Amino acid sequence: MISFGPVPSRRLGKSLGVNNITANKICSYSCIYCQVGLTHKFSAEPQEFYSPDVVYREVGDHLAKLTPDERPDYLTFVANGEPTLDIRLGESISRLKEFEIPVAVITNASMLWDTKVRQNLKLADWVSVKIDAGDELHWRKINRSSKHISFQQYLSGLLQFSSDFSGKLVTETMLVKDVNDRVEDLENTVKLVNMVMPSVAYISIPTRPPAVNSVLAADDEIINFAYQLYTSKGLNTELILGFEGTDTGFTGNAAEDIINMCSVHPIREDTMQEILRKDNADQTLLNTLLANNLILKLSYNSKIFYLRNFRK
Repeated sequence: MISFGPVPSRRLGKSLGVNNITANKICSYSCIYCQVGLTHKFSAEPQEFYSPDVVYREVGDHLAKLTPDERPDYLTFVANGEPTLDIRLGESISRLKEFEIPVAVITNASMLWDTKVRQNLKLADWVSVKIDAGDELHWRKINRSSKHISFQQYLSGLLQFSSDFSGKLVTETMLVKDVNDRVEDLENTVKLVNMVMPSVAYISIPTRPPAVNSVLAADDEIINFAYQLYTSKGLNTELILGFEGTDTGFTGNAAEDIINMCSVHPIREDTMQEILRKDNADQTLLNTLLANNLILKLSYNSKIFYLRNFRK
């Protein structure tokens, strides 16, 4: 199933996720903090995954199962990898707009040097671009890009898109302890964020199990410094530091809901229990999914999370 949720989003309210790359993770980055895990297949070349008709049909079927109270605020492309690697993303966005729900895309911005990618993305209503570093050394250290993408390509594509896009553009910076959180690092990053001129500049920290076990959130003092630095530059800045909540949507098929959601969005223990309750399921189903190696049980910051097992 391509769609999942709706899930509570710290940026978008109720977000119905659209996973347009549902195979094992295909991405142009292998970020050290990625909640989906390491990238096993790098790509810097857009390709076809699902036809726009299939995406439209699956999302429509999902929306039909939701109650009016669960109608999402956004349909959000957030893939098991980088959503702009879908060469037909623009067509899918256009089709989904027929539901009269705004369409969002969360991208790492690494593919924006490609004219076709920019054209596809310009059709969205809301776009989040990743800016974790303002220099090549730290960009490679934290984002670990495909060898086929240069830092200069990333910069030029990012700035070109930001100047052309007429929708709502936001940035997101993930602060990782001892990686991109020095004062000099943050000053370089904020310079680039300022050049993009986002409507909101989000500063976040890892809150779910990361791809690299040693990844830790930046210290509170650094987070506060970063916030003060961003706002001093005139940026409308918001922090994303907490848990989104447990108010997820459901379709009546608990196993499908759980597997689809934790393919791209690790499920915290309290959220898992809420999903089971809403879908009239119990711990037996969860134990079965674990026993069959369909999902994994992980611990991070003293919290339990569940993630799709793609290696099965």
